[in-house]
Amino acid sequence: MKFLKKIALSIGMLAGVAALSAATANTASAGAMEDILKRGELRVAVQTQGAPVSFINKDGKQTGLAVELARMMGEDLGVKVVFQDYDWKGLIPALLAGKVDMIAADMTPTPQRAAQLLFSRPMFYEETVAVVKNDSPLAKWEDLNQEGLNIGSTQASSYSEAIKKFMPKATLKEFTGGTAAVAQALSAGRIDATVSDLGNVTNFVNEFGNLKILDGIIVKNPLAFAVRPDEVHLKLWLDNYVELITSDKRLDQMVNYWWNTTDWEKDHK
Repeated sequence: MKFLKKIALSIGMLAGVAALSAATANTASAGAMEDILKRGELRVAVQTQGAPVSFINKDGKQTGLAVELARMMGEDLGVKVVFQDYDWKGLIPALLAGKVDMIAADMTPTPQRAAQLLFSRPMFYEETVAVVKNDSPLAKWEDLNQEGLNIGSTQASSYSEAIKKFMPKATLKEFTGGTAAVAQALSAGRIDATVSDLGNVTNFVNEFGNLKILDGIIVKNPLAFAVRPDEVHLKLWLDNYVELITSDKRLDQMVNYWWNTTDWEKDHK
Protein backbone atom coordinates (compact mmCIF):
# COMPACT_ATOMS: atom_id res chain seq x y z
CA MET A 1 0.00 0.00 0.00
CA LYS A 2 2.84 2.36 0.89
CA PHE A 3 4.47 1.43 -2.40
CA LEU A 4 1.31 2.39 -4.34
CA LYS A 5 1.13 5.69 -2.45
CA LYS A 6 4.72 6.46 -3.39
CA ILE A 7 3.95 5.74 -7.04
CA ALA A 8 0.86 7.96 -6.91
CA LEU A 9 2.88 10.72 -5.26
CA SER A 10 5.63 10.44 -7.87
CA ILE A 11 3.11 10.59 -10.71
CA GLY A 12 1.49 13.63 -9.10
CA MET A 13 4.83 15.39 -8.80
CA LEU A 14 5.72 14.62 -12.43
CA ALA A 15 2.32 15.90 -13.55
CA GLY A 16 2.90 19.09 -11.58
CA VAL A 17 6.33 19.59 -13.15
CA ALA A 18 4.88 18.99 -16.61
CA ALA A 19 2.08 21.48 -15.99
CA LEU A 20 4.54 24.06 -14.69
CA SER A 21 6.79 23.54 -17.71
CA ALA A 22 3.85 23.94 -20.08
CA ALA A 23 2.74 27.10 -18.29
CA THR A 24 6.28 28.47 -18.44
CA ALA A 25 6.52 27.68 -22.15
CA ASN A 26 3.18 29.35 -22.81
CA THR A 27 4.27 32.42 -20.86
CA ALA A 28 7.55 32.59 -22.78
CA SER A 29 5.88 32.21 -26.17
CA ALA A 30 3.28 34.86 -25.33
CA GLY A 31 5.93 37.18 -23.89
CA ALA A 32 7.65 37.88 -27.19
CA MET A 33 4.57 39.43 -28.75
CA GLU A 34 3.58 41.12 -25.50
CA ASP A 35 7.02 42.75 -25.30
CA ILE A 36 6.67 44.11 -28.84
CA LEU A 37 3.27 45.62 -28.05
CA LYS A 38 4.43 47.07 -24.73
CA ARG A 39 7.56 48.61 -26.30
CA GLY A 40 5.55 49.80 -29.26
CA GLU A 41 8.52 48.65 -31.29
CA LEU A 42 9.31 45.68 -33.55
CA ARG A 43 13.06 45.07 -33.80
CA VAL A 44 14.01 43.52 -37.14
CA ALA A 45 17.38 42.16 -38.29
CA VAL A 46 18.17 42.82 -41.95
CA GLN A 47 21.17 42.55 -44.22
CA THR A 48 21.17 45.63 -46.43
CA GLN A 49 23.73 44.37 -48.95
CA GLY A 50 21.47 42.55 -51.38
CA ALA A 51 19.04 44.42 -53.62
CA PRO A 52 16.17 43.96 -54.24
CA VAL A 53 15.52 42.13 -50.94
CA SER A 54 17.22 44.57 -48.58
CA PHE A 55 19.50 47.49 -49.44
CA ILE A 56 20.22 51.20 -49.00
CA ASN A 57 18.64 53.22 -51.81
CA LYS A 58 19.81 56.40 -53.52
CA ASP A 59 18.33 58.51 -50.71
CA GLY A 60 20.20 56.58 -48.02
CA LYS A 61 17.04 54.80 -46.86
CA GLN A 62 16.75 51.10 -45.98
CA THR A 63 14.34 49.46 -48.39
CA GLY A 64 13.70 46.32 -50.42
CA LEU A 65 11.15 43.53 -50.41
CA ALA A 66 11.96 42.19 -46.92
CA VAL A 67 12.30 45.66 -45.43
CA GLU A 68 8.99 46.90 -46.84
CA LEU A 69 7.20 43.73 -45.75
CA ALA A 70 8.45 44.32 -42.20
CA ARG A 71 7.37 47.99 -42.39
CA MET A 72 3.91 46.94 -43.48
CA MET A 73 3.73 44.48 -40.58
CA GLY A 74 4.59 47.24 -38.14
CA GLU A 75 1.97 49.58 -39.57
CA ASP A 76 -0.74 46.91 -39.38
CA LEU A 77 0.31 45.95 -35.86
CA GLY A 78 0.43 49.58 -34.78
CA VAL A 79 4.09 49.64 -33.71
CA LYS A 80 7.29 51.29 -34.87
CA VAL A 81 9.74 49.13 -36.82
CA VAL A 82 13.43 49.47 -35.94
CA PHE A 83 15.88 47.86 -38.36
CA GLN A 84 19.26 46.54 -37.26
CA ASP A 85 21.75 45.85 -40.04
CA TYR A 86 23.99 42.78 -39.87
CA ASP A 87 26.25 40.82 -42.17
CA TRP A 88 24.53 37.64 -43.34
CA LYS A 89 26.45 35.45 -40.89
CA GLY A 90 25.44 37.73 -38.00
CA LEU A 91 21.66 37.52 -38.50
CA ILE A 92 20.98 34.29 -36.60
CA PRO A 93 23.33 35.04 -33.67
CA ALA A 94 21.67 38.46 -33.24
CA LEU A 95 18.23 36.86 -33.11
CA LEU A 96 19.24 34.10 -30.69
CA ALA A 97 20.95 36.66 -28.44
CA GLY A 98 17.67 38.59 -28.13
CA LYS A 99 18.95 41.72 -29.88
CA VAL A 100 16.06 41.58 -32.37
CA ASP A 101 12.58 40.07 -32.54
CA MET A 102 12.79 38.58 -36.01
CA ILE A 103 14.92 38.20 -39.12
CA ALA A 104 13.51 39.71 -42.32
CA ALA A 105 15.70 38.44 -45.13
CA ASP A 106 15.76 36.11 -48.13
CA MET A 107 16.38 33.19 -45.77
CA THR A 108 15.61 29.60 -46.67
CA PRO A 109 14.38 27.42 -43.77
CA THR A 110 17.00 24.71 -44.23
CA PRO A 111 17.02 21.75 -41.79
CA GLN A 112 20.07 23.23 -40.03
CA ARG A 113 18.42 26.63 -39.54
CA ALA A 114 15.04 25.15 -38.62
CA ALA A 115 16.80 23.21 -35.86
CA GLN A 116 17.68 26.56 -34.24
CA LEU A 117 14.77 28.82 -35.22
CA LEU A 118 11.05 28.95 -35.92
CA PHE A 119 10.17 30.04 -39.46
CA SER A 120 6.99 31.62 -40.74
CA ARG A 121 5.16 30.05 -43.63
CA PRO A 122 6.99 30.99 -46.86
CA MET A 123 6.54 34.52 -48.14
CA PHE A 124 7.35 33.31 -51.67
CA TYR A 125 9.69 30.98 -53.56
CA GLU A 126 12.96 31.97 -55.17
CA GLU A 127 14.57 30.44 -58.24
CA THR A 128 18.27 29.74 -57.79
CA VAL A 129 20.39 30.22 -60.92
CA ALA A 130 24.05 30.40 -61.94
CA VAL A 131 25.96 33.33 -63.42
CA VAL A 132 29.23 33.58 -65.35
CA LYS A 133 31.07 36.26 -67.33
CA ASN A 134 29.85 36.98 -70.84
CA ASP A 135 32.97 35.44 -72.42
CA SER A 136 32.54 32.12 -70.60
CA PRO A 137 32.07 29.08 -72.89
CA LEU A 138 29.64 27.52 -70.38
CA ALA A 139 25.98 27.40 -71.43
CA LYS A 140 23.97 25.71 -68.65
CA TRP A 141 24.35 25.46 -64.90
CA GLU A 142 25.19 21.75 -65.06
CA ASP A 143 28.42 22.72 -66.88
CA LEU A 144 29.72 24.12 -63.58
CA ASN A 145 30.17 20.66 -62.06
CA GLN A 146 33.79 20.24 -63.09
CA GLU A 147 37.19 20.41 -61.49
CA GLY A 148 39.20 23.59 -61.85
CA LEU A 149 36.25 25.96 -61.51
CA ASN A 150 35.93 28.36 -58.54
CA ILE A 151 32.30 29.14 -57.73
CA GLY A 152 31.57 32.01 -55.35
CA SER A 153 28.74 32.31 -52.85
CA THR A 154 27.62 34.29 -49.83
CA GLN A 155 29.09 32.79 -46.67
CA ALA A 156 26.82 30.38 -44.76
CA SER A 157 24.04 30.68 -47.36
CA SER A 158 21.73 28.15 -48.99
CA TYR A 159 23.57 28.94 -52.24
CA SER A 160 26.73 27.43 -50.77
CA GLU A 161 24.76 24.31 -49.93
CA ALA A 162 23.44 24.15 -53.51
CA ILE A 163 26.99 24.37 -54.87
CA LYS A 164 28.17 21.56 -52.57
CA LYS A 165 25.20 19.40 -53.55
CA PHE A 166 24.93 19.98 -57.29
CA MET A 167 28.50 20.98 -58.22
CA PRO A 168 30.70 18.84 -55.95
CA LYS A 169 33.61 18.71 -58.41
CA ALA A 170 34.03 22.51 -58.40
CA THR A 171 35.70 24.54 -55.63
CA LEU A 172 33.45 26.66 -53.39
CA LYS A 173 34.69 30.17 -52.51
CA GLU A 174 32.64 31.92 -49.84
CA PHE A 175 32.45 35.70 -49.36
CA THR A 176 31.25 38.05 -46.65
CA GLY A 177 29.52 41.26 -47.71
CA GLY A 178 26.47 39.70 -49.34
CA THR A 179 25.76 39.05 -53.00
CA ALA A 180 27.28 42.41 -53.96
CA ALA A 181 30.75 41.22 -52.91
CA VAL A 182 30.35 37.96 -54.83
CA ALA A 183 29.15 39.77 -57.96
CA GLN A 184 32.12 42.13 -57.82
CA ALA A 185 34.51 39.18 -57.53
CA LEU A 186 32.89 37.50 -60.55
CA SER A 187 32.91 40.66 -62.66
CA ALA A 188 36.61 41.19 -61.84
CA GLY A 189 37.46 37.60 -62.79
CA ARG A 190 38.48 36.42 -59.31
CA ILE A 191 35.98 33.54 -59.53
CA ASP A 192 34.51 31.65 -62.49
CA ALA A 193 30.85 31.68 -61.52
CA THR A 194 28.37 32.33 -58.75
CA VAL A 195 25.04 30.90 -57.65
CA SER A 196 22.25 33.10 -56.28
CA ASP A 197 18.54 33.82 -56.53
CA LEU A 198 17.08 35.21 -59.72
CA GLY A 199 16.07 38.52 -58.12
CA ASN A 200 19.60 39.34 -56.94
CA VAL A 201 21.14 37.96 -60.12
CA THR A 202 18.98 40.11 -62.40
CA ASN A 203 20.03 43.14 -60.39
CA PHE A 204 23.80 42.65 -60.61
CA VAL A 205 23.74 41.36 -64.22
CA ASN A 206 22.16 44.70 -65.17
CA GLU A 207 24.57 46.60 -62.95
CA PHE A 208 27.88 45.13 -64.13
CA GLY A 209 27.14 44.55 -67.79
CA ASN A 210 29.70 41.77 -68.33
CA LEU A 211 27.76 38.89 -66.77
CA LYS A 212 25.19 36.41 -68.06
CA ILE A 213 22.79 33.87 -66.55
CA LEU A 214 23.32 30.23 -67.47
CA ASP A 215 20.38 28.19 -68.71
CA GLY A 216 18.27 26.29 -66.21
CA ILE A 217 16.99 26.63 -62.66
CA ILE A 218 19.11 24.83 -60.07
CA VAL A 219 16.51 24.68 -57.32
CA LYS A 220 13.44 26.54 -56.00
CA ASN A 221 13.68 27.58 -52.36
CA PRO A 222 11.00 28.89 -49.97
CA LEU A 223 11.88 32.20 -48.30
CA ALA A 224 10.56 32.97 -44.82
CA PHE A 225 11.02 35.24 -41.80
CA ALA A 226 12.51 33.73 -38.63
CA VAL A 227 11.95 34.10 -34.88
CA ARG A 228 13.47 32.47 -31.80
CA PRO A 229 12.38 28.88 -31.05
CA ASP A 230 10.31 29.91 -27.97
CA GLU A 231 8.37 32.62 -29.80
CA VAL A 232 5.40 30.47 -30.77
CA HIS A 233 2.87 33.31 -30.56
CA LEU A 234 4.96 35.55 -32.83
CA LYS A 235 5.50 32.71 -35.33
CA LEU A 236 1.75 32.01 -35.46
CA TRP A 237 1.08 35.74 -35.86
CA LEU A 238 3.48 35.80 -38.83
CA ASP A 239 1.75 32.79 -40.40
CA ASN A 240 -1.61 34.51 -40.00
CA TYR A 241 -0.20 37.74 -41.44
CA VAL A 242 1.19 36.00 -44.53
CA GLU A 243 -2.23 34.42 -45.07
CA LEU A 244 -3.90 37.84 -44.71
CA ILE A 245 -1.66 39.72 -47.16
CA THR A 246 -1.84 36.79 -49.61
CA SER A 247 -5.64 36.89 -49.61
CA ASP A 248 -5.85 40.66 -50.04
CA LYS A 249 -3.17 40.60 -52.82
CA ARG A 250 -0.75 42.96 -51.05
CA LEU A 251 1.96 40.28 -50.99
CA ASP A 252 1.56 39.65 -54.73
CA GLN A 253 1.86 43.36 -55.42
CA MET A 254 5.06 43.66 -53.41
CA VAL A 255 6.64 40.54 -54.92
CA ASN A 256 5.78 41.70 -58.44
CA TYR A 257 7.28 45.14 -57.82
CA TRP A 258 10.46 44.04 -56.03
CA TRP A 259 11.11 40.56 -57.37
CA ASN A 260 9.39 39.74 -60.65
CA THR A 261 10.22 43.02 -62.40
CA THR A 262 12.87 45.75 -62.29
CA ASP A 263 10.30 48.51 -61.66
CA TRP A 264 11.94 49.28 -58.31
CA GLU A 265 15.18 50.37 -59.98
CA LYS A 266 13.84 53.64 -61.36
CA ASP A 267 12.55 54.60 -57.93
CA HIS A 268 15.49 53.56 -55.77
CA LYS A 269 18.76 53.28 -57.72
